[in-house]
Amino acid sequence: MTTLRLGTAVLALCLITSCGEAAPEPPADPIATGQAPSYYPGDYPRLIEASEQEGGTLTIYSNTDQENWAPIFRDFQKKYPWVTKIAANNLDSDEVFQRVLSEQATGNSPADLIVSNAAQAWADFAARPGTLMAYASPEKDKLPDFAELLPNVYAMSIDPMSIAYNTSLLPEKPTGLKSLAAILAKDPAQYQSKITTRDVSGAFGFTVSHAFAAARPESWTSLQSVLPLARPETSSGTQLEKITSGEYVAGFFVSAAPAYPAVAKSGGLLEISFIDDGTVALPRGIGLAAKAPHPATSKLFVDFVLSQEGQAAVAEGGLTSYREGIAAEGGRHTYQELVTSVGEANIILAKYAKVPDDEVKSFTDKWNGLLGR
Repeated sequence: MTTLRLGTAVLALCLITSCGEAAPEPPADPIATGQAPSYYPGDYPRLIEASEQEGGTLTIYSNTDQENWAPIFRDFQKKYPWVTKIAANNLDSDEVFQRVLSEQATGNSPADLIVSNAAQAWADFAARPGTLMAYASPEKDKLPDFAELLPNVYAMSIDPMSIAYNTSLLPEKPTGLKSLAAILAKDPAQYQSKITTRDVSGAFGFTVSHAFAAARPESWTSLQSVLPLARPETSSGTQLEKITSGEYVAGFFVSAAPAYPAVAKSGGLLEISFIDDGTVALPRGIGLAAKAPHPATSKLFVDFVLSQEGQAAVAEGGLTSYREGIAAEGGRHTYQELVTSVGEANIILAKYAKVPDDEVKSFTDKWNGLLGR
């Protein structure tokens, strides 16, 4: 590998600017219909032919919003036009795996692909026998070393966490957790229960919070000031809605993936900033279910989202692409753009590794003990 410095059917994506007008769309990317890149193995056309015989259907269990999927499905169906039906649900981070495990136990799961950014849940799922199909993507050598998160699990995107805040309610722009703590310290009573963070009892919340604290142990000083004013939420979408409505004035460890379109639609009321004392970047994993009903089409899809064509579509949908060569323009966001923004040393790449149970308990007890609730 190279190393970096460090629903169903086609969906329509509409991005709205703060003045309510349609945002400029990025230029359409050329898609080589039915053609594999020249560096793919010589027998790859057989995989394409096998996909044509699978009925044109694909089912994805994920925690990814439909607007994120829209350009990915559009371009995948341009490339392989016989795939006419793509069903992708939007479950909670942990529920993705719970449902697949429950269905696999009965021997009757419709899931072809699993997509989630719940690193702890992925590590547990992948360690279980018979859950994932072995597949080595021909795109692997074109990607950074961190692209393969676990055996047979690849990063579809690398999405940064942010501080989101209501510009009409917070007098200053927070640039990091230390900065936020300093703002709140000026009038703690005013901000009691007005800050939100992710619930560490869930895999997503635990992963990003633990990754930050482990990489920046000195941050506990700031956390001891901020957490007593905070309430936990289980999704970034809920956090963003409540910050925009004024129920919260700010939230930290809010995923940028749903935040980008929310900011664009807020008319300047909602803004985000990356955390200058350490921005957690969370990979969104994709893997093939062990008994995928449409294995050839599933493999084509994995290869596509990792390819140059697919990563451009990933970025267009609001997720953060990480393959070199994708331009951060027209509303697209890239890992390389994040490196430029905060500096490579300030990026904390969350790992897909199982944290021992005693460490999980120690961390969550400490975190929850500080929360205002």
